[in-house]
Amino acid sequence: MPDFTCPKRRCSARAGTIVLVAFGAAVAASAAGAQPPADSLAAMLARAEAAELDTEYVAPPGDPLSHHTAGFAKTLCSAVFVTGLDPDFAAESVGFFSGPYEYRRQVTAREVDRDRRRVHLRLPDGVVRTAMFNGDHGCVALPPGEDDVFFEPVEIRSSLSDPATTPWPMGDVLPDASLPAGIDADKVRQAVDAAFEPAEGLTAAFVVTHRGRIIGERYGPGITMHTPLESWSMGKSLTATLMGVLIEQGAYELYQPAPVPEWQTPGDPRQQIRIADILRMSSGLRFRGVADPDLDPSLGYPDHLYVYTGGADSFAWAATRPPQWPPNTIGRYRNSDPVLTNYLVRLGVEGRGDEYLSFPQRELFDRIGIRGMVLETDPYGNYLLQGYELAPARDWARLGNLYLQDGVWNGERILPEGFVDFVSTVAPAWEADGRPIYGGFFWINGTGAFPVPRDAYYMSGAGGQTTLIIPSHDLVVVRQGHYRGARAGGQALRRALVLLMEAVPAS
Repeated sequence: MPDFTCPKRRCSARAGTIVLVAFGAAVAASAAGAQPPADSLAAMLARAEAAELDTEYVAPPGDPLSHHTAGFAKTLCSAVFVTGLDPDFAAESVGFFSGPYEYRRQVTAREVDRDRRRVHLRLPDGVVRTAMFNGDHGCVALPPGEDDVFFEPVEIRSSLSDPATTPWPMGDVLPDASLPAGIDADKVRQAVDAAFEPAEGLTAAFVVTHRGRIIGERYGPGITMHTPLESWSMGKSLTATLMGVLIEQGAYELYQPAPVPEWQTPGDPRQQIRIADILRMSSGLRFRGVADPDLDPSLGYPDHLYVYTGGADSFAWAATRPPQWPPNTIGRYRNSDPVLTNYLVRLGVEGRGDEYLSFPQRELFDRIGIRGMVLETDPYGNYLLQGYELAPARDWARLGNLYLQDGVWNGERILPEGFVDFVSTVAPAWEADGRPIYGGFFWINGTGAFPVPRDAYYMSGAGGQTTLIIPSHDLVVVRQGHYRGARAGGQALRRALVLLMEAVPAS
């Protein structure tokens, strides 16, 4: 597909209509919460049009089918060489977001090379897309014609002691099985069972903690408490956490203008974008997201997917997008913002002379007992934590409990004071549209998407990946599943939550 530019008036669908591309957009829209009623939608689109700046849109380069196939190759590589799934099962069940199922059928040959730990997918025109296992960095999709990445991998090792002999949460040893007084143990067991029914939901892991203690846990066939599972956009909340760590360490301030190097030319309007605006999905950059309420599929392959599959420097792509709206004005769920936050993390870490790729393990994971998170990169060594990470459910539970405990772990403050309130409070630009559902790279239960109190907030990933923080009940609930079962699995999670609300009294 050739590059093209598009003036702003031709880049929007008609006000009051919703146009969604087939490849994963329905899933993305579901993860983003229900669209508002038609009259509210029309008002929301009119408000956005009134605020729109006169800048041009430049579509990502390359062939969409090749991009989809690169996403499939990466997903299959991760499923086989990180999670340990059977290739045939993975091809039919895992990771449809960046490698949609309907495009997988166009692959004419599939090779899983276990010796070199690579996946090769051939298309009808002879193009082969390859993903390679890259050690502690999981898998990466290579650009066409390339045989390796463009950076030196780093060996990432935890400094933590053996989890088999270390008590939870810093390790895996649980206390006795009795539950705290006031909790209905039978209802908790029913909730855990409900999360796995029906089998078509393909629930892979379900963990419930109360005041930091595991009170319910179960895994699907072939999955253990150590299995890194597809997690998708739950990684955005991890991205917020890494930024929070740097803010607490003094590298950044939450409301400072984002020091993106590409924005420092005098007069560049993007200098008005603050770190807080980016965390709130309100940067205003012209970057097409698959959940945009006015998405026009005729404009080509969305930027939202390109930063997964394009084989490009994802940080450079996001940083060079022009503004579409003034910052903190319009809220849109777009991968430009988590990609830019990860860029700022890299700049902040390397700017003080530290090693970037081991930073998450060294400065966050080792401090809260996480050993199993696998963070994946683009070919240039940039973490793609807008959705390319795999982790066991217990590790997501640990991260959820860091937030439940106001960013403090074992008496040590890891996130700055007030940061938890920031991420769990509705972003102003989203509130202005009457959508009380998004905070700071965390979703908010403001419209009752889940049958739990409205003050709950959560990490959410495509395919039904969820880490739900329920402060009123001191609960963290993690549900992960294989992508194909997302619809049934999501219904199962809601039934399980109803039972948990009955089992665990409010604090």
